[in-house]
Amino acid sequence: MLDQPLPAGQDIEDLDHYDMKEEEPADGKKSEDEGIEKENLAILEKIRKNQRQDHLNGAVSGSVQASDRLMKELRDIYRSQSYKTGIYSVELVNDSLYEWHVKLLKVDPDSPLHSDLQVLKEKEGVEYILLNFSFKDNFPFDPPFVRVVSPVLTGGYVLGGGALCMELLTKQGWSSAYSIESVIMQINATLVKGKARVQFGANKNQYNLARAQQSYKSLVQIHEKNGWYTPPKEDG
Repeated sequence: MLDQPLPAGQDIEDLDHYDMKEEEPADGKKSEDEGIEKENLAILEKIRKNQRQDHLNGAVSGSVQASDRLMKELRDIYRSQSYKTGIYSVELVNDSLYEWHVKLLKVDPDSPLHSDLQVLKEKEGVEYILLNFSFKDNFPFDPPFVRVVSPVLTGGYVLGGGALCMELLTKQGWSSAYSIESVIMQINATLVKGKARVQFGANKNQYNLARAQQSYKSLVQIHEKNGWYTPPKEDG
């Protein structure tokens, strides 16, 4: 179980050595929308309009702090090369800033997981790992809750219900300075490093929110008591 960010790496082939980037402070007066595609700018504008309407209707969800930070995270993702080159994609669930579907579209091409995803594409027409990110009102001071939605995986630090065994996704290991893109890339690296494999023919209903939350709760209790395992240097 990984208890710290892995050493730095740049390419998809070296994702098992991706390092956690921290939120960069805003500098100068650079346009916040610079480098973002038109279709993504339209999504950001729709969110802003929805927020204004909710405010007028007195139906504000979330917190100003969390909403502002999540908007910034989304803008940064839309600008990033990893997003633009199709390593992953992001979609808001029901236009909510507080729930995202993230598709891991590319993993290390030399990994068994990559081969499994190619087989999955042939069998089911799906070649990605779908993650669900949910954020609380106190984000970024609490980590997002992240679970695998599909496909069912074995290994890769994936627990019952699709929860992930990663310290950085717990209060103990989380930093409010972490960017969401770094979290996405770290999950990608961790799945590969943990030798995740697609469990073909598995009951797809075994991954659900309630089971994932229970697994996560048990995970936190165990590690609060016993600490986290640190892989040997040659292993990570």
